[in-house]
Amino acid sequence: MTDYAKAREVAEQAREKEWSRPSFGKQLFLGNFRLDLVHPAPALPEAETKRGEEFLRTLRRFLETQVDPALIERTSQVPDEVVKGLAELGAFGITTDEEYGGLGLSHLDYGRALMLVGSYSPALSTLLSAHQSIGVPQPLKQFGTPEQKQRFLPRCAKGEVSAFLLTEPDVGSDPARLATTAVRDGDDYVLNGVKLWTTNGVVAGLLVVMARTGTGISAFVVEADSPGITVERRNAFMGLRGIENGVTRFHDVRVPAANLIGREGQGLKIALTTLNTGRLSLPAVCAGNAKWAVKIAREWSNERVQWGHRVGEHEAVARKIAFIAGTAYALEAVMDLSCRLADDESNDIRIEAALAKLYASEMAWRVADELVQIRGGRGYETAASLAARGERGVPAEQVLRDVRINRIFEGSTEIMHLLIAREAVDAHLTVAGELIDPSLDNRTKARAAVKAGGFYARWLPTLVAGSGNRPGSYTEFGPLAQHLRYVERTSRKLARSTFYGMSRWQGKLEHRQGFLGRIVDVGAELFAITATCIRAHEESADLGLRPVEIADTFCHQARLRADALFDRLWDNSDSRDVRLSRYLLQGRYTFLEEGILDPSIEGPWIAAAEPGPSTAENVHRPIH
Repeated sequence: MTDYAKAREVAEQAREKEWSRPSFGKQLFLGNFRLDLVHPAPALPEAETKRGEEFLRTLRRFLETQVDPALIERTSQVPDEVVKGLAELGAFGITTDEEYGGLGLSHLDYGRALMLVGSYSPALSTLLSAHQSIGVPQPLKQFGTPEQKQRFLPRCAKGEVSAFLLTEPDVGSDPARLATTAVRDGDDYVLNGVKLWTTNGVVAGLLVVMARTGTGISAFVVEADSPGITVERRNAFMGLRGIENGVTRFHDVRVPAANLIGREGQGLKIALTTLNTGRLSLPAVCAGNAKWAVKIAREWSNERVQWGHRVGEHEAVARKIAFIAGTAYALEAVMDLSCRLADDESNDIRIEAALAKLYASEMAWRVADELVQIRGGRGYETAASLAARGERGVPAEQVLRDVRINRIFEGSTEIMHLLIAREAVDAHLTVAGELIDPSLDNRTKARAAVKAGGFYARWLPTLVAGSGNRPGSYTEFGPLAQHLRYVERTSRKLARSTFYGMSRWQGKLEHRQGFLGRIVDVGAELFAITATCIRAHEESADLGLRPVEIADTFCHQARLRADALFDRLWDNSDSRDVRLSRYLLQGRYTFLEEGILDPSIEGPWIAAAEPGPSTAENVHRPIH
């Protein structure tokens, strides 16, 4: 079995195979636009809404009076008093049940809190989200025993920071190669291995560690001060300069067997299930960044005058402003709808959460890039430099650096494409998987052909026409009805295109990552249009036509992007790109590299380490 096949098998074993609850996202990719699953969007009880609003007001006051985001950027560190202040507010246990000392608030309130914090200090929002979304609280909430919850959740809610440790120096998105081991020894497990990019790991008191046991990958709660744990280095990055991210080594670390989360071999499933809701922290932060960009773009484009007109009045800039504003509105709508679905718990949101993460991280990066372009040289200049020469210190370039990681965090864009595509073609693989499996005999394939024929005979006719072809459908949405009709029509087109790809490439479809990525990106645009129309329809009761105007513009922008993706499904340079890349890796084009110097290997000064703790020093400094 190849390494790729092994990795695929491990991932397939870990994914949730059953769909016990309805899924808007799944039906969307099947050409069945189930608006009833998301509209009207689930609402929180009034009492819960008031509690959430009160916490957000308190959090805003704390940020405004106690947090200096420029100091965090300048020193690359969140002050201890800020961490302790947030802990006193309950910000480390927003969704943790009250019986364990948390606030017991909703995912929606959690998302709004991260949106607020992320707009002010992305590094601070990373501290909070890494602790709650993928750190100890969320896995224990879903998979922990009553005893584990009682032992660890109160500590987390009070502000003892936690971290999630999966990635290793030689292992990123390939879990089959995980090298950290946990060997059972009596009442303990003994951990050995190295973990890379352990966000919060430098200051954490509790760790969730993924390690290989005899039955597969397992998850453990580990005390960060256990003998044998060394945080060898605090890493530095282009953005998020205040995050505490390091390299953590485990040498014969003893962990009580009682700290095993779930069962042995269930670690990856726990991680993936946790991320179904944990990923929603990133859309929240991205929405906050985008909304801040709207404010700065509006203020600057009104203030700056070129050729006798405000720069915002020139079409080239106006188009950028419209993109920023429309996208910011849509990202908040996607976050809002996804969090409400997570709170309602009546839908399976694995696809929606993944789409939200993928879409928000990509679009927020474009928004930040356009903001820098609008501000020109002042967009490229640091906030500290602007302030030093008497101008307003707008950290546009910092936000560009900070949002870039979101396209990599918690599943890179490329991995998200593959993950969502796997779910999108699940129905096809269920009925036709044996038909396209080259390892099976002809008799088995013949039976599979009969099964698949029956499914497609029923399914394909449903993709011919629907409510999107009727001008009178979705009229309650007023001017936005046209966009929902577009989503319904395009959903069916998307399903037909997936079927054509399945028929054309069969078992090789999984290697057509360009095709699958575009399929997923179209689905993301359709989800964003849907969420935006729902939000604008709700808000129009209080705000009139203003949200409808923004939503209408965004939907037109999104439709153009989706149509362009369809054009590139079949007319693209994918095969040429792959061929050229293969030749490049073989050394065919090394002449391209002539006439340059590589700063990573040239010169005697390269061996000098970046200022910071030496690799021999344990730099762990937990905050309690």
